[in-house]
Amino acid sequence: MNPAWRGPSGHKLLSMPADLDALIALMPFAGQLGLVLDEASADRVIARLAWAPHLCTSGGIMHGGVLMSLADTAGALVTFLGLPEGATTATITSTSQLFRPVSGGTVRAVAVPLHRGRTTVTAQTSLYDSEQRLVAQTTQIQAVRPARTGTA
Repeated sequence: MNPAWRGPSGHKLLSMPADLDALIALMPFAGQLGLVLDEASADRVIARLAWAPHLCTSGGIMHGGVLMSLADTAGALVTFLGLPEGATTATITSTSQLFRPVSGGTVRAVAVPLHRGRTTVTAQTSLYDSEQRLVAQTTQIQAVRPARTGTA
């Protein structure tokens, strides 16, 4: 990892637009959805996704699975950026509450870590519509997968 991507605490930190674009490129599914990163650090990730007809169910309502994918991606990213060098993460549980439909505009995701443990990280992602109303909230637990030290 580029040493410039490390914050004072040694955590991974991405703040330059080119770095954010490169991070999206590492997550093909997020790129396919159209997710855009506005901010990414070990303390907070802000991402957004514009409403589009192909992301909707009947009646032009953004699909709940799309909203959960946005939340999962932001939560996994805030977890990943706080991991030790070489470690990875995978979602092991995720609970979402959907509060209101999205029928246009842009959904903004704000993900923060609630707890960082040795083997798991709990992240919470709040989704807001273009009028800054809470659309959904997801709490997920991410497994911390240590760096591999050798091959068998």
